[in-house]
Amino acid sequence: MTAAAGPYRIRPGRPDEVETVRAIEVAAASQFRGVGLPTIAALDPAERQEVLLRAREGRLLVVADAADRPVGFVLFGEIDGTLHIEELDVHPDHARRGLGAALIERLDAIARDRGLPELTLSTFRDVPWNAPYYARLGFVPMPDEALGPGLAAIRDMIAAKGIDIIPRLFMRRPVAG
Repeated sequence: MTAAAGPYRIRPGRPDEVETVRAIEVAAASQFRGVGLPTIAALDPAERQEVLLRAREGRLLVVADAADRPVGFVLFGEIDGTLHIEELDVHPDHARRGLGAALIERLDAIARDRGLPELTLSTFRDVPWNAPYYARLGFVPMPDEALGPGLAAIRDMIAAKGIDIIPRLFMRRPVAG
């Protein structure tokens, strides 16, 4: 894939890139300060062991720059018969180049190959690069009654962590073709 500022490619994340992925998450989260959500910006990144596990299981994809350094990533897994996006972040220095959308398209292909009907995610309702962004990529809100047990458990975990201080929602998108 080539973007405005140079070539990027999507590839599986490696175990030796865990700290880079966590640093990307921290940098991306810092953007929440600009929309009045310093509590979200101050949250710790994903646990090192969780990211390492996902890398070893093939559930971490990275967008790498021309020097093969990760500048964005997605953590994902299968939940309730869907391909669920657990976390997707692009470093602010590489934002607005279509890298997040490219990761979503790669996940769409993975879901299609696995015979999964849709992609799902949980996001902030009113943050511009959250629900409005995903809506532009074809995601639609899911009502609570449509959540399976796995997604309902994620909803409850988010509430327990206090991340639901502003409105969140689950969204889904049918897999292409």
